[in-house]
Amino acid sequence: MRLEALLASAAVVVLLATVGVAALVSGFVADPGPDEPPARLDVAETTLAAGEVTGETATLDVTTYVSHRGGPAENVTVVVRATDAESGLVADTTSRELGDVRNDGEREVSLSVTVPREGGYEVSTILYVDGQRVDTATASVSGVDALKPPRVRTSVAFHDFPDRPSVEYRIASTDGDRVTLDVTSYLTNGGDDPESGLRLVVTARHADAYVVADRTETSVGTVDPGLTVSPEVQVSVPDDNNYYLDVTLWRDGVVLESTRAAANLDPQETISVNETRREVEFEAGDFETGDGSGGRPPRETEAGAQNQPGFGVGVALVALCGSLLAVRRWSA
Repeated sequence: MRLEALLASAAVVVLLATVGVAALVSGFVADPGPDEPPARLDVAETTLAAGEVTGETATLDVTTYVSHRGGPAENVTVVVRATDAESGLVADTTSRELGDVRNDGEREVSLSVTVPREGGYEVSTILYVDGQRVDTATASVSGVDALKPPRVRTSVAFHDFPDRPSVEYRIASTDGDRVTLDVTSYLTNGGDDPESGLRLVVTARHADAYVVADRTETSVGTVDPGLTVSPEVQVSVPDDNNYYLDVTLWRDGVVLESTRAAANLDPQETISVNETRREVEFEAGDFETGDGSGGRPPRETEAGAQNQPGFGVGVALVALCGSLLAVRRWSA
C-alpha cells in the first residue's frame, strides 16, 4: 500500500510540474488550428489561337485557366497534348510545372504545340497534382492546312462575281490562223492595308492537249484597301480551238491566288469551268509532260496543230480481210 501511495504521489507531482511549466512558457502547447479543406483544382477554360506558321508546320497557342480552391496543392503540372484527329497519333506534347499552389483563384497558363500543317487535331489539357491526374479538358481544331505562312498571306483575291467569272476575255485581233485575246482579271483588296509587289501571270492552255499555247505577265501595282483593279494582258493562240485561261497571282516567287476561265474559240464545241472557288496549291507536276496522259487524247506538238496522215480504220479493215483470205488459201 505504501508503494502504491508513493507512486500516486509522484504522478501528481509530475502533472503539477507540467502544468506549471506550460503556464510559464508561452507556446509550449499550441491551440489546434481549424482543419483546412482539401485542395481542389480544375481546368476552368481552354482557348486556342494560331501562332507561328511555316510551310510545313503550324504552332497552336493553348491558354489554360486553372481554378484552385481549398488547401495547398503540391507539385502541380499542366500538360498539353495534340493528337491527329484522323490517325490518333500524338503530334506534339508540352508541359509546365507550377509548383505548389496555395492561393484561391484562377491562374493563366500558356503553352504551345507544333503540328504538321494539315488536317485537324484534338488538343487535350491535363492537370496533375503530385503525379495524379485530377482534371482533363479537350478542344478540337480543323482545317489547319488553311493557315498560311506570312509570305503567302494577302488580302487581295480574285473578285467573286455572283453571275460571271473573275476573268474575262475579248478578241482583240486576228492574223491568219491566229487570234489575239485581251484577258482582263478583277482583283479586290478586302483588307485594311495597301498591297503591293503583286504580279499576274496568264497562261493559255489548249483544252484537249493541255499544251501551253502562250503565256504572258504584268505588274499589278498597288491595290488600296477596298478597291478593285482590272489588269489586262494579251495572249496569242491558234484560232478555232478552245483554251483554259489560267490566271495566277504571284509575289516574291510565291503563288498567292489562282483561278481559271474558259475561252471558247471552236465554233463546234464549247468547254466550261467549274466556278467553285477553292485553294490551289502549286505543284510542279502540273507542268510535267510524259507518257502518263491519264486518258487524255495524244498531245500535239503545238497547240492547234492538225492531225498527221496515217493508217485509218478503212486501211486496217482492208489489211485484216487480206490476211483472212491468205490464211484460207493456205489451208486449202
